[in-house]
This record gives sequence, C-alpha cells and structure tokens, in this order.
Amino acid sequence: MADAASRAEERVAGVRDHPAGRYALARTFYRLATGPRRRYGQAELSFMRWSLGRGVLAPETADPPGSPWWRAVNERLLRDKTEAHLLSTGATGTAGARSVEYWVDFIRRPEPGRWYRAHNASIVAGYLQHEDLAAAELQVERFMMNVALLRVLFTHAMLVRPRLALGPLAAFGPLMADPRHRAVKMYLDLGRSFPPEYPVSAPVEETVLDEHPLARMLDYGVIAPRLPELYEFSAVALEQPRLGALLDDGVPSYAWPHADRPIWYVGNTGPHLRAIARATGVRLLWEPSPYAPARRGPHRTAHRGPRR
Repeated sequence: MADAASRAEERVAGVRDHPAGRYALARTFYRLATGPRRRYGQAELSFMRWSLGRGVLAPETADPPGSPWWRAVNERLLRDKTEAHLLSTGATGTAGARSVEYWVDFIRRPEPGRWYRAHNASIVAGYLQHEDLAAAELQVERFMMNVALLRVLFTHAMLVRPRLALGPLAAFGPLMADPRHRAVKMYLDLGRSFPPEYPVSAPVEETVLDEHPLARMLDYGVIAPRLPELYEFSAVALEQPRLGALLDDGVPSYAWPHADRPIWYVGNTGPHLRAIARATGVRLLWEPSPYAPARRGPHRTAHRGPRR
C-alpha cells in the first residue's frame, strides 16, 4: 500500500485540471470530518470560491488558461491537508513537511491557533517554493499576491498576538479573527478589494485606487505600519526564517523588484489612514509617492461585476 504522501499526491493530481474537483477536495476536509473540525474553513473556502470565479485555477490548456502560480500554491495547500488527513486515519508514512505536521496537530486538536499555523505554513511554503512562477505574472497580479500574504499573516496575529496586530484595540482581535466565524472572511476575501477577472487588464495603480476604501484602510492604515514585526512573528511561528526576505525595508517584495517600490505608496493617502493608524497605536511609515497618480473621484465599482 502506498504511503500517505504518495496517496495525497495521487488525489491532488486527480483534480489538478478540474477546478470544481479542487474545491470539493478542500471542502471535504472540513465538511466530512466529525467533531469541531467541521466548523473551520470559512475563509479558506470563500477565498477558493473567489479564485474559481476569477479562473486562476483553470487548466493551463483552458481558454483562457489559469495561473500556474495560483494553481501551484493551491495544490500545496490541498496536498498538505490531504496527507495530514491520511496520516491521521491510519495511512503509513511520516509527514513529508513541517506544514503537514501542523495539519496533523490541528486534526488531533482543532483549535483556532492551530488552524492558522497549519494553513499559513502551507501557504508560505507555496509562496517560497514557487517564486519563479510568480515572477512570470503581471505586475498587478504580483501586487495581489503580496496583499493576500500580508492579510493572512495579519489575521493570524490578530488571534494569537492581538496587541501586535491592533495595539490598544487588542481585545477585539481574537473574536474578529476566529476562523470558525464568518467575520474572518472580511479580512481574507480579496473579492472585496480587487477585480474578479484574470488576468487583470487595468494597470496596478488604477487597481490600487479602486480598492474598497475600508479594505485600503486595513491594508495601509493598520497592517502596513506593522509589517516588519508581523513578518518577524510569522517567521518564528511558522518556522520559516526566509519569510523576512519577502520585505524590502518594510515594503512587500515577494516577486517584486526594488525599482517598483513606489507603487506601494500609491494608496497611502488620506487622513482616514492616519486616523486608523493612531487608533491602533502606530503611525504611517510609508510616505506618499511622488509617482502616485492624482486622486480621482468617488470609488468606482462598475468593473468588478457581481459579488460572488
């Protein structure tokens, strides 16, 4: 009989070119489980539905094709969870990665902190493993990758290091970040922030300025001033020392050249950002870029299409 790792690889390979099958495999991990594990996965499955809607998980032979990077990172998460489930149900073998060990730990004792550690370890491992694929994506897509990463790291910190994440408002962190509750989707669902199509046709500057005001307030007013401490916390919690290298002097830099740093300053404008930063005990660290386009009129939503 094949060991857990081989069987997990076989199951993931079976749905590799079937987006709905990927979703079913992800959902089965939670919905067919017994006990408290069934209550988890709200944010993960919501994010995956957004990915399905954009088409990034479509086969590379589809018209239009999916994204090699998003497909690869999603596969890493699916494979880790599947291997852990098999190990926990009597399959032979040992965990092939630290992230798999974290999932086994979560399965044995489902708790919010253990879920974040397992989920984020798989996601970060996927990011680090597939940086070459990320580099081939459009700039706006790479911007979204960085935002997705900093959001999921921040939400983990809201739960287990709430003072790092929210300062004086720390008491609200564990409740808002609990992965068993629907509220957590507000932080992790990029469908509230970015266009639903792939590839994105708009330039990155326009996409940033079109981000929902509340989402931009979270990204620039609350998370951005904390990024060095946030990535340092995550590197230790996930045992991924390379994570710190995904910042360039406090600015996200996953598959992101130093010369393109000014783009990260485009959305860092407005008194509301300074206000929320002060309310959570920090100050804005990024100065507005001299390359930022002029602020436009009211927030546009027409290009987004219906919410999924």
